Amino acid sequence: MGRRSFFFKNYVTHLLLIVCAFAIAGSVFYYQMGNYALQTKQTELRTTVQSLAEQTRLMLGTDSDVIREIYMLSISTVAKEDAITVYVTDRDGVIQMIAGPDGEAAKVTGWMIPQEVTEQIRKTGGYAEVGQLGVLGDRSSYTVGTRVSGDDGETNAMVFVYTQDATAAGVVRHSTQTLVLILLITLAVALVISFILSQHMTRPLKVIAAAAKEFAAGNFDVRVPEDNHCYEIDELAVSFNNMARDLDQLEELTRGFISNVSHEFKTPMTTIGGFVDGMIDGTIPVEQRDKYLRIIAEETRRLSRMVNRMLDAAKIQSGELILNPAPFDFSEMTSQIILSFEQKIEKKHLEVECDLDDRLMVMGDRDHLYRAVYNLVDNAVKFINEGGRLCLRAHPENGFCAFAITNTGIGISPEDLPHVFGRFYKADRSRSMDKTGAGLGLYIVKNIINLHGGEISVRSDGGETEFSFTLPLAPQQLPGSTKNTQK
Repeated sequence: MGRRSFFFKNYVTHLLLIVCAFAIAGSVFYYQMGNYALQTKQTELRTTVQSLAEQTRLMLGTDSDVIREIYMLSISTVAKEDAITVYVTDRDGVIQMIAGPDGEAAKVTGWMIPQEVTEQIRKTGGYAEVGQLGVLGDRSSYTVGTRVSGDDGETNAMVFVYTQDATAAGVVRHSTQTLVLILLITLAVALVISFILSQHMTRPLKVIAAAAKEFAAGNFDVRVPEDNHCYEIDELAVSFNNMARDLDQLEELTRGFISNVSHEFKTPMTTIGGFVDGMIDGTIPVEQRDKYLRIIAEETRRLSRMVNRMLDAAKIQSGELILNPAPFDFSEMTSQIILSFEQKIEKKHLEVECDLDDRLMVMGDRDHLYRAVYNLVDNAVKFINEGGRLCLRAHPENGFCAFAITNTGIGISPEDLPHVFGRFYKADRSRSMDKTGAGLGLYIVKNIINLHGGEISVRSDGGETEFSFTLPLAPQQLPGSTKNTQK
């Protein structure tokens, strides 16, 4: 999610709190109304089912066909007058008779009440639910059941009564709609009040934000009010004004800091921007977008990690650079870096050769080594001649990973070679195409490699420039890996 203003977040927070509170209130009201209607209806049905159960008990105690006929007629009459459906089962839950609201009663066989319903009847002596005998129904469907016990207390039969009461459901629905209308009106009023309060609360922050823009434009004379009737904001204003007074002294340090940070951030940002532009203008086909989106995601995550380490470059000179070594696939990382340069490579019509051993596991800090290899590839692609050749090699050698990157082009003059790894050093004749670099790239690369226990060197002759370095292999790296060559 993108960045939002404090006013927006504050207002949305109030909005969510109010909406949630109203939603909870409405839900509780609806639940309570529904339960009230359910209990009222079930109380009415329990009276009916108890009466029918008593008649059933008397019917089971006689063998008279006349009494049985009278029993069925009575059941049918009750079902018709009360607009209910009556089910009479045996002790095992097998339905023996059904009487519907049409006044017809019929004997049936083979139909059974769900086992969980009969189990509940045996355990508790009664049953009540919203629905029809285990089948989920709406809030207007009700079922009540009871058992018919003999003189010995054993269950001899079961009686169930089912009905639909649209009137009760309508009352609940109408009451709920009325409540919702009241809540919506109250919500609208609350949101207006919340909007006004949020504006009042965020006004001092907007003043500070405007002052910050003035500072960014170089106007360090701007100050913000320090009496905002809010302790936290007043503290912020005082600190902000103190910061403004110190900006002149920190300006030189800030320029140096920005120079280092921009050098570290520009390469992944360029990669992300290039792939995004490629997707927008159609250069990257739709079927390949997932591949490039994964690269963009990786670059974005790396940027996030680099934010927490953006002071590492300043610590290199003092020997305090923090490393987090772990085994990782150096060949996979290098392939990913080359893929991120695909557009630049195609633009300059370069011939690329990759000779990378599969699963070349090294022990090191992947983020720092990614930056080092990226800088070397970036330099090579930047200074290679149009249609030139770029070659990358990586293989195990005496317990180390030996890596080399070679490119054709103008090369580096002999007098500049001893200084290429120096801080802020730029060889004008061989690096004249580098108009924006700060001369930190190779300095950072050398120190990263050295801190990992490796060595880096450079040669430039015969129209070729080669940078090579070594890195310790991970303990689990096995010899005899298979090579993967691409052209």
